[in-house]
Amino acid sequence: SARYAQDYETRVLLRFTQRVKNQGTADFLPSRPRYAWEWHSCHNHFHSMDEFSLYELLDAQTQSHVAEGHKASFCLEDTSCDPGYYRRYACTSHTQGLSPGCYDTYNADIDCQWIDITDVSPGKYILKVTVNPRQQVPESNFNNNVAQCDVQYTGNAAHISGCTLTGY
Repeated sequence: SARYAQDYETRVLLRFTQRVKNQGTADFLPSRPRYAWEWHSCHNHFHSMDEFSLYELLDAQTQSHVAEGHKASFCLEDTSCDPGYYRRYACTSHTQGLSPGCYDTYNADIDCQWIDITDVSPGKYILKVTVNPRQQVPESNFNNNVAQCDVQYTGNAAHISGCTLTGY
């Protein structure tokens, strides 16, 4: 129903923070060179990847798809790093990437990072987050790119628990 919503309509959004770690040995770099970045109208700035992460809401019993969203990468950067690793990428330097041993954090309040759950009934769901879902950026393996969490949606609030990493 979001496609047909009017500007004055209220939508219900499932918002959450996402923290991605580069556990590999090489830099995770955008899938496109800077000159090929695309304008993203929701954020009003350019993005280096169409889909850095895919967010899916699945019915807990049937695993059927209920709703989805995605994070188009605006700023791949080393937000923080494990001890012994150092930040090398920051959006202010006009380069993007994620260094080994470092994390990129997208807070829940970033615009357009959500799943629209306006049409979702209260119940039990699974939030599935897949990083690099189309495998546009080469990795040594993709076995740790999916996280799943249990979601209890009451119609007024969503309670998320039991998050685990899973393989493709």
